[in-house]
Amino acid sequence: MLNRIFTVFFIFALKPLCGDQVKTPNILFAFADDWGRQARIYAEIEGAGGINDLAKTPHFDKLARSGVLFTNASVNAPSCTPCRSAILSGRNFWETGRGAILQGAVWDEKIPTWPLLLKDSGYHIGYTYKVWSPGTPRNAGIGGNATRYGKSGSKFNGFSQYVSGRASKGVVVKDAKEELYREARGNFKSFLSGRKKEQPFAYWFGPTNVHRKWIKGSGKKLWGIDPDDLKGKMPAFLPDVHDVREDLADYLGEIAAFDTGLGILIEELKKAGEYDNTIIVVSGDHGAPGFPHGKCNLYDFGTRVCLAIAGPGVKDGRVVHDFVGLPDLAPTFLEAGKVDVPKGMSARSLWKVLKSKKEGWVDSSRDAVFTGRERHVYTSRPGYLPYPQRAIRTKDFQFVINFRPDRWPLGNPYLLDTPKEPGYALLESQTFVTLADEDAGPTKAWIVTNRKDPKVKPFFDHAYGKRPREELYDVKKDPDQMKNVASDPAYAETVKKLRTRLMNYLRETNDPRLVDDGKFFETPPMAGPIPGR
Repeated sequence: MLNRIFTVFFIFALKPLCGDQVKTPNILFAFADDWGRQARIYAEIEGAGGINDLAKTPHFDKLARSGVLFTNASVNAPSCTPCRSAILSGRNFWETGRGAILQGAVWDEKIPTWPLLLKDSGYHIGYTYKVWSPGTPRNAGIGGNATRYGKSGSKFNGFSQYVSGRASKGVVVKDAKEELYREARGNFKSFLSGRKKEQPFAYWFGPTNVHRKWIKGSGKKLWGIDPDDLKGKMPAFLPDVHDVREDLADYLGEIAAFDTGLGILIEELKKAGEYDNTIIVVSGDHGAPGFPHGKCNLYDFGTRVCLAIAGPGVKDGRVVHDFVGLPDLAPTFLEAGKVDVPKGMSARSLWKVLKSKKEGWVDSSRDAVFTGRERHVYTSRPGYLPYPQRAIRTKDFQFVINFRPDRWPLGNPYLLDTPKEPGYALLESQTFVTLADEDAGPTKAWIVTNRKDPKVKPFFDHAYGKRPREELYDVKKDPDQMKNVASDPAYAETVKKLRTRLMNYLRETNDPRLVDDGKFFETPPMAGPIPGR
């Protein structure tokens, strides 16, 4: 054992990472729950006119300018647990067994995860707030095998609730915010003090404040984000009305809070003299919750996310358009730590792109990304049935296969058009009451309660109505992905080409959805070995 340890440190001492340095790099992974692709820098590089105009993300923006900003980064699944299972394992979510669902998930201990592989190689690992927690701590992929640093508190997870509550008692908003900043700072400092001298570290910062629910009006009251400033900037799938604009402004406020937390971590890295030797990766686990096209949808608003990477070995100051999936972070982290990528990790390291001096399109092989979903919450459909989808996104098109088009995509419309129909207040607060795969909130409540209005009905039908087996969107002509052209003869060859490529990829990665008519995913609870493995 001593010989092994000596060999490891000898290799670290003599072989520089990616040819640029000698010291083993630290890793800081800042990962926001339910944060999609909302950051001010995207408006700067792609042009104003959308909701990113109002995003307040100065720390993310600055980090992106000092490293690489990815414009086409996507999650593997727009649901927390399967997304995180894919990130931890470096596999597609459908390759992680019962890690592919939200409720009832169990981690397969035979599947290696990058945090524990780094730990075995000598890294000090730890986390604050959320990592992966649908089951017991032992089954958390990292949580049961790493130290949780939370002695300073966990109130940051309810940022607007806490600050608004303190403000209602006469505390100045700035001072109430500072209480939560001290919490985030204290937890991170505790983590740093827990490592041995010169020991590299990997820290996961995962606050859940961007996840619903938020205090209504907090975007404006706490962050100065005026809902009226969103007028005329809303995507086509969201009604441009005050209730929805305010909901979106509150969401942007929680993103601003996360961004401030990121700034605190960076500040502490500099104080500790570790900033220059730390690879910093910042992203989120899918699109906005409680909005059409967002969480639990394979459209861009549901799957595309912010992604910036900076640090030693990264050629800085670049914007990259290559299609990358967040599972690619697993082999990227392992390569940074000089740890062998285990067999079965189907994702690809990003270091070829990170080390390049090129901007725009860098790696020609990264011309598409694959996404999908199965189950979300158990109340969505009788028998906990999934809504199985797989998709491929390329530069010009988004192609989606809905394997069970007879089912409701966001859950059964329980109680609608009945005497017991849920009211606005219930739809704002209770996710499971109806259309349960979409989080409860003001936007959902407004659309559902006004669905019989001729002007609102198209929004309701588009968001919650049944969908055809195949969907194709020409994203250059239709960036909001509103017009399905899969049945248009002019696109027949494109549909055939993308269908073939998507299905070939699913076969190559042994997707259980293609075995026995999807029996593995169709049988609740998911149990037994993964077909084909």
